[in-house]
Amino acid sequence: MCGITGWIDWSRDLTSETQTVKAMGDTLVARGPDADGLFTDPHALFAHRRLVVVDPDGGKQPMTRHFGDRAYTIVYNGELYNTDELRQQLQAEGFSFYGYSDTEVLLVSYVAWGEECVSKFNGIFAFAIWDAANQRLFMGRDRLGVKPLFISRVGQGIVFGSELKALLKHPAIEPVIDEQGLAEIFAIGPARTPGVGVFVGIDELRPGHILIGTPDGIRAKRYWQLESVEHADSLEKTVETVRDLMIDTVERQLVSDVPLATFLSGGLDSSVVSAIAARYFQRQGRDALHTYAIEFQDMEKHFTANAFQKSLDGPWAQMISEHIGSIHHRVIFDTPDLERHLLDPLLARDLPGMADIDTSLFLFCRRIKEDVTVALSGEAADEVFGGYPWFHREDALAADTFPWSLRLHERMGVMSDALKHAIRPQAYVQERYLEALSEVPRLPGETGRDARVREIGYLSITRFMPTLLDRKDRMSMGSGLEVRVPFCDHRLVEYVFNIPWAYKTAGNEVKGVLRQAMSDFLPHEALYRKKSPYPSTPNPAYLALVRNKALAMLDDPSSPILPFIDANAVRALARISQQPSEHRPWFGQIMGTAQMFHYLYEVNEWLRRYNVRVK
Repeated sequence: MCGITGWIDWSRDLTSETQTVKAMGDTLVARGPDADGLFTDPHALFAHRRLVVVDPDGGKQPMTRHFGDRAYTIVYNGELYNTDELRQQLQAEGFSFYGYSDTEVLLVSYVAWGEECVSKFNGIFAFAIWDAANQRLFMGRDRLGVKPLFISRVGQGIVFGSELKALLKHPAIEPVIDEQGLAEIFAIGPARTPGVGVFVGIDELRPGHILIGTPDGIRAKRYWQLESVEHADSLEKTVETVRDLMIDTVERQLVSDVPLATFLSGGLDSSVVSAIAARYFQRQGRDALHTYAIEFQDMEKHFTANAFQKSLDGPWAQMISEHIGSIHHRVIFDTPDLERHLLDPLLARDLPGMADIDTSLFLFCRRIKEDVTVALSGEAADEVFGGYPWFHREDALAADTFPWSLRLHERMGVMSDALKHAIRPQAYVQERYLEALSEVPRLPGETGRDARVREIGYLSITRFMPTLLDRKDRMSMGSGLEVRVPFCDHRLVEYVFNIPWAYKTAGNEVKGVLRQAMSDFLPHEALYRKKSPYPSTPNPAYLALVRNKALAMLDDPSSPILPFIDANAVRALARISQQPSEHRPWFGQIMGTAQMFHYLYEVNEWLRRYNVRVK
């Protein structure tokens, strides 16, 4: 994994601007702490920060390959999991290679197959290729948006980067937001609309899209989307196919020239990934797999079981580790750890995020990075297999909005009247919802609950999942850790998307088809453990910490957030938060009272530290 950035302009000579692009690249040092590189062409400048994972010598970037009198240069962030197959195909067509990196394979694939190359890739990627002879820019992003890529039109060209901070380093791009940006921050929240870069003039190349730039113009187009097809397999065949896909997907993602581990929370998804990885390690005669779990100090003391989290993760993770024979590491944090690093995630994301679960994930990844460079995670299984409560709750299925936005009215409770008038939060969210709904690929003849569950599945994969993938990328790469997500293999996603709901919930179990597919890998009690979300600290000290931060923000007349919030409503929430927990309301999408304070504080610091101006 790496950080990429660049500047292309067909109307001017950029060779005097190398320091600008180098400075843009330097903002991405956390993503690529091992090496840096710069490419200079009269109309194209690329900068690259590298995290070495495969082919330390042969994978250096920017990489240029010459074919006759034509030169092609690439900067790339990602991993291809079918590198060997692609290399063999290319060699059969007469191409040769100098190393064994996937970077070179991706570049040569473009030379051989043009823009159709992306349809052949199995992996996670964001890249830019400069064809000097044709003055042509080709960019691509993986199907599900695991790897980020932001773009901005500047002059007669384009500026791009893995993160917003790289673009904001460009002198022509300023940290300005308009009403849309405000709506994304206050109404949509962390679940940012795909394609929207929040800042004026910055967009995101959407997942499953390519971009082609020439002196005649710049255009983006979709190369992949989910399709609805009739599922013809029996339940038995479906279970077998899911098992085969899961094993192949995980094993493909275990390729690395550097130490590799897995996340293991004790929940179904990370346990499946860890079990497959551990068995593969054993079969290959490799040393035991290392697994890592995050916990909070005194979790047992403060934890209360609820409908969403039935039990603590720690004992389950230990039990799974013993079953699969991994070397397990408990990574324990306390509230003072969160306090010291409260805003590190903001600086990694460049946008307000998901409160304490961002901070703990950032610290978790930083700790893992001390031992390994690559980790596999169980992220995205709930979106793909229908594990979230909103797939099963009648109110969510019946709602005419995103199921994670059901409490928008509570979020609106802390907005100022002026902000509500400016952004029309309910109308904005509804607009985005209808926009997403219009994309859903319908299955002819499907009606009722099955059709609605298909809609919820599509919304979850294309609107909610990118939020968690963005979080996982930014928190991990902020520590120089590469995290791979097997459940985002497009072959698995395409197949499971069309599995009938009755099969997905086989045995009347949430994610029943996955549980049955993995029956040979995990003990029964772990296989059928109820869902447990990523842990959020229940320690009242954290609530007190962020409440005090929010109140201090209200008392500071220079706080830039003040025009956008109702200070009296926030103070009232502070009073409510001092009541027993059972009397506290829940606010916003996946946010509790403490998370609301944290989010508001983070928005204020974002506005201040990034010198954000409102248009």
